[in-house]
Amino acid sequence: MDVAREIREFRAEAWRYLTGSARSRWRQKALLREIEPHHLIDIGIDPFTMKPLTSPPALRPATEADLESIQRIYADHVAHGLASFEETPPGIEEMRSRFRTLKNQSFPYIVAEREGRVLGYSYAGPYRTRSAYRFTIENSVYVDRQCAGQGIGRALLTELIVLCEKGSWRQMIAIIGNSGNNASIALHESLGFRLVGVLREVGFKHDQWVDTVLMQRALGLNR
Repeated sequence: MDVAREIREFRAEAWRYLTGSARSRWRQKALLREIEPHHLIDIGIDPFTMKPLTSPPALRPATEADLESIQRIYADHVAHGLASFEETPPGIEEMRSRFRTLKNQSFPYIVAEREGRVLGYSYAGPYRTRSAYRFTIENSVYVDRQCAGQGIGRALLTELIVLCEKGSWRQMIAIIGNSGNNASIALHESLGFRLVGVLREVGFKHDQWVDTVLMQRALGLNR
């Protein structure tokens, strides 16, 4: 059995239960009771109460006071992961410059926190700089790797989409480093993104060739 796939399915099932309507929660609870208790604990659910073992993160606009945590989270992904094609973690001043550039252009930039600790962050930015691309944006989501699997990335991306749909933008692009990043691909797909292409072996990082996955979602369909 593919254990990683099994865990992803459990996590997806848990999220649908935790965020669904009262009626759907009743159905999901019945399904969750079929999962072994130790697996429920693994995905953050109390097997007796069927409630989260940890409180959900609070989402709010990012401020410059968050940049130390944001830089730490991103630096870890740069140094150890393939989601970003940067190879040298940027310092706090560079992150501050990037943050100010996005905020000055009124792009959404949010963090998820619990008990005062920043667990992850998400923002939108230009997809391309040429003017004809001005109604298309790119999303970025990074979660503290110690908090993976707790639904933080989903919460951040869901809120980011909501905020972006209030703006003038019409398309959101996800550029996902590494075609093996199944968790990120599945997350985007579950929130309405569709796969539009894969650029094969366009990056070389950590002594391996890395693909780029392109996904796209329309914004503001009800306007």
